[in-house]
Amino acid sequence: MFAQLSVLFHLPRYCARSLVVVLPYFPTGTMERVDEEGQIATAMSLARLLSSIPPLGEGPAKVLIYDIHALGERFYFGDNIIPMFESAIPLIINKIKTDHQDERVAIAFPDEGAIKRFGGQFNDFDTILCSKVRGEGNKRTVKVKEGEPAGRHVFIIDDLVQTGGTLIECKNALIKQGAKDVSAYVTHAIFPGDSWKRFTDPADENPFKHFYITDSCPTIAETLKDTKPFTVLPLAEPISAFLREIA
Repeated sequence: MFAQLSVLFHLPRYCARSLVVVLPYFPTGTMERVDEEGQIATAMSLARLLSSIPPLGEGPAKVLIYDIHALGERFYFGDNIIPMFESAIPLIINKIKTDHQDERVAIAFPDEGAIKRFGGQFNDFDTILCSKVRGEGNKRTVKVKEGEPAGRHVFIIDDLVQTGGTLIECKNALIKQGAKDVSAYVTHAIFPGDSWKRFTDPADENPFKHFYITDSCPTIAETLKDTKPFTVLPLAEPISAFLREIA
């Protein structure tokens, strides 16, 4: 990261006229707030570093980010750059409409934050809201709060996955409520510590039908490109379209 930042900071000194930084995954996005004294909101730290890129001949540098974890993080960036936030959700919408057009499809969201964030892009589909509820011993479990999954191929939509525990709980709740199949889509597949292997467990009696990801995290995308149930949806075309639009 230090080497890349050094290049970005020095490009204006070499008379670059303009600069677009394509950062599909904002890597510190999940650390956007401080819940107790002593924690560090590293999302703001990275935003401030990027905001230090000096202006170029044609003005501020532009930074392209897909599906940043919290929309409020846009306010972490300073006025020296122009952060540009795009969504990769159209990739999965197109995939569903082409490859699953003959199925009874519904869209599920693992929490209220996800449906507020992405629900407006799925107006052509029936939607389902899952939610964590407090059970015995204060243990939280995922339940279907709204919507009808019975007999449907349900796609769970979120911005990112790490260990995948919430997605698995959501899938199990949907199956319990009668979903025919459950698939998932996330823009950013993080999967620390090979946690993606939880989704290839042969002992799972109700595995995910499909798990769609993008290549915003290229190392894990390369690892999973030929691994079922994963399918990688490349970001190359939307990035190219974006660059053509601002050219």
